[in-house]
Amino acid sequence: MNIIRATKEHIPLVVTLFDAYRVFYQQSSEKKSAFTFLEKRLELNESILFLAIEKDTPIGFTQLYTSFSSVSMEAFYILNDLYVSPSHRGKGVGQALLNKAKEQCLLMGYKGVGLETGIENPAQHLYERLGWQKDSKHFHYFWSAHKT
Repeated sequence: MNIIRATKEHIPLVVTLFDAYRVFYQQSSEKKSAFTFLEKRLELNESILFLAIEKDTPIGFTQLYTSFSSVSMEAFYILNDLYVSPSHRGKGVGQALLNKAKEQCLLMGYKGVGLETGIENPAQHLYERLGWQKDSKHFHYFWSAHKT
């Protein structure tokens, strides 16, 4: 397995995984829109996308966005997306992608990497094993401009 930093040229390899990730979170399949979304993020340097490849086959990805803490006056990454193809789960792909995100954080001298996940997501054990700590001191709120 090899992990690369994806560029716009790699989007065709990522889009199927990205679409499957969205479907996992109960969104409709929209590969064309997914392509456009990823293309825009990379074109504007708004995200970093790492792609796991095995024998020329894309098997997983993670996407990082930069954010900032006013309190600590430091930058940090938000690990917004992590997905591993079902046929490659349990083989260390997710761990390798998470470690790549941590390496990128250290390389940039950022404060850390934050992530949010569903309450029932089994990957929580992996996050905790790799040093992420569950926040028990803060609530997360979100205001939506879209009516649900």
